[in-house]
This record gives sequence, structure tokens and C-alpha cells, in this order.
Amino acid sequence: MPTYMDRHENVEITPEELAQAHAADLAVQAKHGVSYLSYWFDPSARSVFCMVDAPSREAAEAVHREAHGEMASKIIEVEGHLVKNFLGSIPAHPPGEAYVESAFRTILFTDIVGSTDATQRLGDAKAMEMVRTHDLIVRSELAAVSGDEVKHTGDGIMASFPSVARAIQCAVAIQRGFDAHEATEPAHPVKVRIGVSAGEPVAEHDDLFGAAVQLASRACGQAAAGGILVSTAVRELCVGKGFTFEPRGPFELKGFSELIPLYEVVWRE
Repeated sequence: MPTYMDRHENVEITPEELAQAHAADLAVQAKHGVSYLSYWFDPSARSVFCMVDAPSREAAEAVHREAHGEMASKIIEVEGHLVKNFLGSIPAHPPGEAYVESAFRTILFTDIVGSTDATQRLGDAKAMEMVRTHDLIVRSELAAVSGDEVKHTGDGIMASFPSVARAIQCAVAIQRGFDAHEATEPAHPVKVRIGVSAGEPVAEHDDLFGAAVQLASRACGQAAAGGILVSTAVRELCVGKGFTFEPRGPFELKGFSELIPLYEVVWRE
């Protein structure tokens, strides 16, 4: 059965009222062949996201219509495992119990600099050792801050975090990890670049984390070896968190109609 995620914008509702609305969905969903799995609620952004297994968009919407009449502004089909990787484990809570959990996530990409050239120069076996070193360092730092690995990209890792500050903390720790590796293995250095962006699951375009993922990937591509480039949103959300940023760009990035400013995280002491 397909999985959908919907977005409710400019919502004026309390956590208690939302919990009651979700319970009302559960009460009528069976007659439509639908299963509402969970929801995320950000009072400050006045946004609600629901995740649902349903035979069609129309069936999912019919449940909302019958249960309480609060209709989503958009609904898109998603791959359930990707939602879980982006957002972490689906919140489990008793029906009708109020809770607040934002679906806003920070997205991080790593990329091994010169991986293609390294394969040609060193051979497949040595290149795979470099990838394994990368994976060990990155996954260790993700685990240290409870970051979620979304997928392996072949020569990098894509991850998500509920906290912007935690994502930057992780990015800095990753680069320091590679510096430490080079200090102990100077003959086999691994240079990595990192890009970070942030956003909600369904924004301007009907795509799961579309613009935020694309921007993080493009920022990664613009970063220098050992560098961390972040979006404007990430920098602004880190104000007062103790990080230092220096402006870079603006850049002409593929997929974006306007020039995009990026900011470099100053992490070397």
C-alpha cells in the first residue's frame, strides 16, 4: 500500500486539540482502508505533517474530511523507509495523548574529495580502504550525537538531525576526526568536504525534503577539502550557539534560479 505525507499550513490548534483530531482519524480510518501512522507538530511554524498508509490520496483525505474537516494543503506519495531515515523512528504515543515534535530536519552530506582519481591512482582495494575509513569516522560521529544516516552515496554519507546545532557539532567533529586520522596515517590521508542545509519535509515543491536535500548536496559540492559550507537558514538558526561562520559566494547552484549565499564553518583553532 502506498505511503503519503501531508502538510497542514498556518494551523491554529493546540497540542491537545491536535491529539483529539488524530484520535478522530483513527476512529474512522478503517472504513476507508487507511492507516494514519503518526504526525509531527511545530507550533512555532504552525505546521502539521501526517504520515499515512492509504490506497490513494483521495482515501487519506476522506478520513480527514469525515473525522474533523481539517484538510491538508498538500499531500504527496513518499517512500516510508526514507521518511523514517530522515525523521528517525516514528513517534509512538497513545491515541489522544498530546505531544509536540517538529518535523524540521537538518541535512548533512559528506563527500570524499578526489575519490574517482584515487581509484584510478591507487586501485580498487586501496580506494575501498579510504571509503571504509570515511565510513568509520562519519558513522562514529553520527552515533555520538544521535544523527540518522539516510543513505550511503558511494563516496559519502547523507544524514539528518533534529537539531541544527547538533548537525554542525557533528560536522566539526567529522573534520577533526579526519585531521586526527591524517596525523596518525600521514601516508593515507582522507580529505572530506561537507554541506549542510535545513527544512521541512514537504515545502514549496511536491517532493520529500526536495529543496533542502538539493541545497545541502550543492553546498557540499562547493566546499573545499576539509571545509564545511552551510545554508543561510542553518547559520541563522545557530546564532548564539558558539559557532563562527564566514560568508562565501554567492554561488550559482544547479537547480536554483537565484544566486545562493553559503557560509563556511570556522572549526580549526
